[in-house]
Amino acid sequence: MPNPQLLVLFGSQTGTAQDVSERLGREARRRRLGCRVQALDSYPVVNLINEPLVIFVCATTGQGDPPDNMKNFWRFIFRKNLPTTALCQMEFAVLGLGDSSYTKFNFVAKKLHRRLLQLGGSALLPVCLGDDQHELGPDAAVDPWLRDLWDRVLSLLPPPPDLAEIPPGVPLPSKFTLLFLQEAPSTGSEGQRVAHPSSQEPPSESKPFLAPMISNQRVTGPSHFQDVRLIEFDISGSGISFAAGDVVLIQPSNSAAHVQQFCQVLGLDPDQLFTLQPREPDVSCPTRLPQPCSMRHLVSHYLDIASVPRRSFFELLACLSLHELEREKLLEFSSAQGQEELFEYCNRPRRTILEVLCDFPHTAAAIPPDYLLDLIPAIRPRAFSIASSMLAHPSRLQILVAVVQFQTRLKEPRRGLCSSWLASLDPGQGPVRVPLWVRPGSLAFPETPDTPVIMVGPGTGVAPFRAAIQERVAQGQTRNFLFFGCRWRDQDFYWEAEWQELETRDCLTLVPAFSREQEQKVYVQHRLRELGSLVWELLDRQGAYFYLAGNAKSMPADVSEALMSIFQEDGGLCSPDAAAYLARLQRTQRFQTETWA
Repeated sequence: MPNPQLLVLFGSQTGTAQDVSERLGREARRRRLGCRVQALDSYPVVNLINEPLVIFVCATTGQGDPPDNMKNFWRFIFRKNLPTTALCQMEFAVLGLGDSSYTKFNFVAKKLHRRLLQLGGSALLPVCLGDDQHELGPDAAVDPWLRDLWDRVLSLLPPPPDLAEIPPGVPLPSKFTLLFLQEAPSTGSEGQRVAHPSSQEPPSESKPFLAPMISNQRVTGPSHFQDVRLIEFDISGSGISFAAGDVVLIQPSNSAAHVQQFCQVLGLDPDQLFTLQPREPDVSCPTRLPQPCSMRHLVSHYLDIASVPRRSFFELLACLSLHELEREKLLEFSSAQGQEELFEYCNRPRRTILEVLCDFPHTAAAIPPDYLLDLIPAIRPRAFSIASSMLAHPSRLQILVAVVQFQTRLKEPRRGLCSSWLASLDPGQGPVRVPLWVRPGSLAFPETPDTPVIMVGPGTGVAPFRAAIQERVAQGQTRNFLFFGCRWRDQDFYWEAEWQELETRDCLTLVPAFSREQEQKVYVQHRLRELGSLVWELLDRQGAYFYLAGNAKSMPADVSEALMSIFQEDGGLCSPDAAAYLARLQRTQRFQTETWA
């Protein structure tokens, strides 16, 4: 390959932006162009001034926020002191991935595009707005945009005339080779790289802390439709510290049954040891994998075989298939014309990588092991709001986990990898350790002792507010107002006794909303409106902070609407002034949200 001339930088939360970026890298290699693909926060941003051609691929999360792995870049690029000629030598294009059911659809991509223009960059194309809500997903916008992009790029960087394009049916070389060992090495032991208690650095993704699980308790009633767990870990000696609003990341594993099935379908020996060798000099081995590593460890702890495969999976699988009928079907699924059929086969029923491989047994049995890491993405850590305070529970960390399980037209129920794995762990049966680390969340609570705090947390959204209330009460801050929503008082009223005890001590005002206990459904937004004069008094006269956590679908918009009506009815503001008031609360960090899909 020639020297890298094209740079692809991504900000990805769930892996879609990373997948699209890697697709760009593959398409560049097929066109004989040098290309680097990097996460935005792992790229030294000061080097941007020397880059001639950059493609930015970025998702928008929550309420218009950048993904975690581009937050440092985001802060840097919006510095006020950057000159307007900083990027005048750069040609760029921005590809956005979002969901049009949210008000701030593709906000990050649009804002980045404008900022790069402000800094002197030249746009190759208008910003691409990929939409999850389209029946064909983001590809409906991405495919035609990429065709235009390559026309522009190849006019700027013509490939060497003596090298033909690599056709789509021919697999590119794998990123790694697996060198199989004939016998077990005499020294060293396989295991995850972990942070040791004596280590100076706090645990991180590359070195998580293996936290002993102390308890794993179901907190919903036995007849309730959802299994929700309160799980407690011992973090003694880990070097972990956290404050209310922080988040714990947990690295899950595949079930033993799925690992065994995968190895059978691909004809792999789970006990086979190998070492990993990168083909390219600038590619490093995944830090999470030990060297040497066994197939069982690779499949259990690294390959996301329970995820729904993306189109790129079918493209590579088609290239590797030696079975005519199966190859034909895989090529159809990976073509632009076959996206509707792929959606029906894969995305709508949430069919997993393992299930697809079982449907294409001849192809699966012939997959060269070298391609496993190209074909199957890595298991991503899952983030949970921390539900306890170190001031109330020193050396402990608690989380509230809703176990994800639902039915599609497939016989087997769909299960969330991390929540199902956590629910299956039973510390009563013997020691259980879970790889985890902590990072700051998006909620920050006021430190002034008399500032009131209004918290709206329906369902498991209440988790970060339990941490905040415990912390604030321990610090003598008693002006805590919690609006909590659930279905039934006797089924999913988390921490009822704890809230009541705090109420008797005048440390908390609790306003519950039980949606199913009367004919008309009552949600947190209804309770806010009922107490509109109190909410207005706290916000306008007493400088209260307002927090919202929970499901991102319609609840944040419903709560914002309730606030707008309070500002008008109880605050006497006209509609534009109410909107400006809400915007000012957000701008001054007095209205903060943490939501998840």
